[in-house]
Amino acid sequence: APDGGKTAALILASPANLHRPRRIAHMKNRLNATLTALVHDLIPVTHPEYARPGGAEKHARRIETLRREAFAVIANSTATAEGLARHWSGWPAPAIAIAPLGIDALPCAESARRDRPYFLMVGTIEPRKNHLLLLHVWRKMAEERRDAEIPELLLVGRRGWENEQVVDLLERAPGIQPHVRELGALPERELAALYRGAHALLMPSFSEGFGLPVAEALSVGTPVLASDIPAHREVAGVAARYLSPLDGEGWMAAIRDMASGPRGKPAADWQAPGWDRHLDIVLAAAEKSLP
Repeated sequence: APDGGKTAALILASPANLHRPRRIAHMKNRLNATLTALVHDLIPVTHPEYARPGGAEKHARRIETLRREAFAVIANSTATAEGLARHWSGWPAPAIAIAPLGIDALPCAESARRDRPYFLMVGTIEPRKNHLLLLHVWRKMAEERRDAEIPELLLVGRRGWENEQVVDLLERAPGIQPHVRELGALPERELAALYRGAHALLMPSFSEGFGLPVAEALSVGTPVLASDIPAHREVAGVAARYLSPLDGEGWMAAIRDMASGPRGKPAADWQAPGWDRHLDIVLAAAEKSLP
């Protein structure tokens, strides 16, 4: 540009290469561009106990690269934005804009039909998702009720890391094996059918950046029982029911209550966030960096 300003805005939707600050700086210089990047969460930094070995240090490098190199960052939720602001407190840092992720319409599919009422949990099997709480709830129900009175728990998502206790229960606890099904990753159409037929989505996570399964379930009218954390409250508002992720007795009572009657409905009308608004915020943030 004649005035020496930047001629392009580089927008990164992925953390790829952010742990390599020289590569990011070289890319900016080669393109004569500013940098705007999406941050999905700070969980490896704020909760390193849930990260893969070395994951906390790698993510900290990504966040530091953004502090030094980005003109603006886009947070997917207020919870993520506030975490960034706390992490950067006292240091020069880029502007932070909040752009909730849009929710794609799930494929039209008939509700899944199973022999018993079922509850659904969606997400990678990793410690912060708190699968362990639900497995203990189902084991307790198996000790106290006849098999026909116990709803199914369907787990959708691949196995992640640091899961020894969860895997031991899934593979070696005879009490829960008739009632808990590990389905792995599923095609979108099959997942949509499961959402539509579930008595409720269960999300007892200790920490989330956004809470995509919560939004997907609400988008097809499926009730949600979720942990009482900021990201879930931000996505669902009053449309979900909340419990502490440590309250095993509370989760058991709520699940029994929901399973005892017909499938309910979310607590209130709910509007899915759209991609148009998300992209408007992203583009506006990037355009501010240009002459």
